[in-house]
Amino acid sequence: MLEIEFEEPKVEICECCGNETYTLTRFVYKDDYAFAVYYLKFTKNHEDKIATGIISIGDWGTDEEPKNRFSFPFKIWTKKNNYQIGLIDKNESPWKNEILGKILDRNEALKHPWIKEVFHITDHIVAEDQEVVNYFSEK
Repeated sequence: MLEIEFEEPKVEICECCGNETYTLTRFVYKDDYAFAVYYLKFTKNHEDKIATGIISIGDWGTDEEPKNRFSFPFKIWTKKNNYQIGLIDKNESPWKNEILGKILDRNEALKHPWIKEVFHITDHIVAEDQEVVNYFSEK
């Protein structure tokens, strides 16, 4: 069973348009154990309504070097009121931090044995992360 711990969003002003940019930090637990972290970023009232994110899965219950952590950059958007999730290459991700583990390009991510877990987490994101739900429901 997955549970998400929600931190308060970080709000900044977008340099290109002056609107509010939200950055979300979330901690994911599986059966009460630290399992993953995800970050999401989106700007309200941008022309394209897209959220860019990254999910890092692996040994999050330890302070050790992230040898067994892999990160999966992705985007969320909607099409005809349905959420769409697409993996992206690491150079398209705003996150480059080594603590996230090895950041995978799209093709590597699609072949990774944890890809089903990634999409399981994104299913929870679009259903349970109220900041994300609110962002995509705004007209």
